[in-house]
Amino acid sequence: MSTEDRDPQPTPHPSSVEQPVNAGARLNWLRAGVLGANDGIVSVSGLVIGVAAAGAGQGALFTAGMAGLAAGALSMAAGEYVSVSTQRDTESALLAKERWELETYPAEELDELAGFYVEKGLTPDLAHTVAEQLTAHDALAIHAEIELKIDQEDLTNPWQAAAASMASFIVGSILPLLTILLVPGAARIPATVAAVTLALFLTGWVSAKLGNANPLKAVLRNVGGGLLAMAITYGIGALVGTQIG
Repeated sequence: MSTEDRDPQPTPHPSSVEQPVNAGARLNWLRAGVLGANDGIVSVSGLVIGVAAAGAGQGALFTAGMAGLAAGALSMAAGEYVSVSTQRDTESALLAKERWELETYPAEELDELAGFYVEKGLTPDLAHTVAEQLTAHDALAIHAEIELKIDQEDLTNPWQAAAASMASFIVGSILPLLTILLVPGAARIPATVAAVTLALFLTGWVSAKLGNANPLKAVLRNVGGGLLAMAITYGIGALVGTQIG
C-alpha cells in the first residue's frame, strides 16, 4: 500500500506535544519554601530551648535566637546559591553541547528526536513529521525539553533560590523565637514546644500534599524529628546549666 493510500493521521500541533514545565517548577519552589521554613522552626526552637534550659534570661534568649536566625538564614542562602549555581552551570553546558550537535549533526539529531516520539507511541512516519515541524519551529527548545528535560527560557536562578531559602528560614524561625520571648516564666518552654509542634504538623502536612505523599507519615516524621531535636537540646542545655551553675 502506498503512502497516499494510507488513512491520513492528524499531526499534533507543537503546543500539544510540548509539556508544560512552569507548573512543576513553581511546585518545586513552593516545596523548597516549606522545607526551608521547617528548617527554621526546628533549628531556632532547638537553640532557644537549649539556652532556656540552661537558665538564661530574656536578654540571652533574644541574643541567641537572633544569632541562630541570622546564621541559619545566611547559611541556607549561601548553600542554596552554590547548589543552584552549579545546577545552572550544568544546564548551560548541556544546552551548549546540544546547540553544537544540532549545528554539526542536524540529520542525526532529527532522527534522534523522532525516536523519542516513537517511544511515546507515535508511528515512525508521524513521529518524523512531528520532529520536522518542531525542529523547524525551535530545534534547541524542543531538544532541550524532550531530551534534556530543561526549559531554556526558565533556567534556575541562584539569586532567587538564595532569597527564597533565606526568607522561608526566617519565617520559620520567628515562631519559636517570639513564643519563648513573649511567654513568661516557667511556661515559656512548654508553650514553645506546643507552638513548634503545631507548626511542624502544618509544614509536614503541606509538604506531603505537595509531594502526593501520605500526610500521616509525613506529619509523624516531621513532628517526631522536631520533638527529638528539642528534647536533645533541652537535655544539653540543662546539663550545661547545671555544670556551670
